[in-house]
Amino acid sequence: MTTVLIIENDAESGPGLLLDWMDARGITPVVVRAWDGEPVPANIDGHAALVLLGGGMLPDEDERSPWLPAERALLRDAHGRVPVLGICLGGQMLAHEFGGEVRGKYGLPEKGVTSLTVLPAAADDVLLAGLPSSVWAVESHQDQITRLPEEAVLLMSSERCPNQMLRIGQSWGVQFHPEVTATRVRRWNPDRLRALGFDPGAVVADAERYAAELDKTWSTVVGRFLSLVG
Repeated sequence: MTTVLIIENDAESGPGLLLDWMDARGITPVVVRAWDGEPVPANIDGHAALVLLGGGMLPDEDERSPWLPAERALLRDAHGRVPVLGICLGGQMLAHEFGGEVRGKYGLPEKGVTSLTVLPAAADDVLLAGLPSSVWAVESHQDQITRLPEEAVLLMSSERCPNQMLRIGQSWGVQFHPEVTATRVRRWNPDRLRALGFDPGAVVADAERYAAELDKTWSTVVGRFLSLVG
């Protein structure tokens, strides 16, 4: 049985479409709800890949989220041993752990469907090769990576957030949410969206309008990640 270890950092940021894409490939997800007190494994032994999901904390807010030191240690153990995918907080954690910088409430927030620029370095990336020069993705963040690790390759950017996707070896970090569906976007708090400067109706409408294109893009990209799992 091939398993992928998934770490949940927030009750509202689950694996979503990742479960469907894994099921289609006969891969078994092993989900650890760290936010709910489930212990984070000390190492990646027995699993073919690692996925770190999102959350509203910074990568080093250990007092607020006391499981984060164990999660960072797990990332260190997995890096270079198995493919790693960090989503939102998970992507920030990858940057933070390998010498980059993450800042809270930095710049302008991104919520909902957002245009991403696919950079030239993506042309020979095993996950991104052949993508058009711009793609759509669902965003949900205020914090962002403000400096990349020296060894990182920058693969995608957006107008509000230059560091949208990075790669270090066979570890990828993304600021956006390939796993999010329109169903989840409809559950977002409309008052919070308004407070951040977004029209809740427009955010939901865009998620529904672009649903098929989002699924086509990210099922392909994440599918390529899962094809590395052996």
